[in-house]
Amino acid sequence: MYPAERQAAILAGVRDGDGLIVGELSSRLGVTPETIRRDLAALERRGLVRRHHGGAVLTERAPFEPNLARRREGEHVERAAVARVVAEHLPEDGVVILDSGSMTLEVASLIPAGHRLLVVTNSLPIAALLAGRPHLTVLSLPGAVRTVTQATVGPWTVERLSEINADLVVIGANGVGQGPGATTTTPEEAEVKRAMLRAGDRSILAVTAAKFETTSFHRAARLDEFDLIVTDDGLSPLLATRLTEAGNELVLAATTPTA
Repeated sequence: MYPAERQAAILAGVRDGDGLIVGELSSRLGVTPETIRRDLAALERRGLVRRHHGGAVLTERAPFEPNLARRREGEHVERAAVARVVAEHLPEDGVVILDSGSMTLEVASLIPAGHRLLVVTNSLPIAALLAGRPHLTVLSLPGAVRTVTQATVGPWTVERLSEINADLVVIGANGVGQGPGATTTTPEEAEVKRAMLRAGDRSILAVTAAKFETTSFHRAARLDEFDLIVTDDGLSPLLATRLTEAGNELVLAATTPTA
């Protein structure tokens, strides 16, 4: 089992309010107690369980792929902090590709008023948000619209991206790990992210710290394929060190105002 599959099995195998016992989960899933503890730690970072000695308590049941509205419910401060840093890296003039998702929607809302950009996106909410901005030109990518993410995917989306040259690409992810890299929920979403990366001269992975050490179903890109990783200052110092030692350029966005 991949970590995401194990964690989904942990959540699916219990009812709301039931206790999770490390030993029982270890036997049921055929993995070591240490692996279960890592899974519970990852689920706790996502706000799905609350750990205690010997196990954890389920706090809520989350769908495998929450819709866009639900994704926007949590991590307001962290997402806003990351988006502000990403917005500072946007060119004043040029072509920018914005991936779909709650993070990139936040970035789109922070594009400075004076910037003259051609914004390419597969996100219908981003296209709608930016359509009325007089200094921006918005290109909405064609494709099949996914109800959950309100994003276009598929061969038409990928084909159009293959014809585009962009100055900067901003990508989000459902989970991030040093091994699996940036991951997402479906092969179709992953394929679009990869096509976006191929189309850009520079790329930014924009994710909150809670996404790290939690992997989703399908790999989208290795971490070394991104020119810059922007996350919030909730990232553990140990993981930050590992990322920079691996050669990743990392920026931690401050979630509290500096004096």
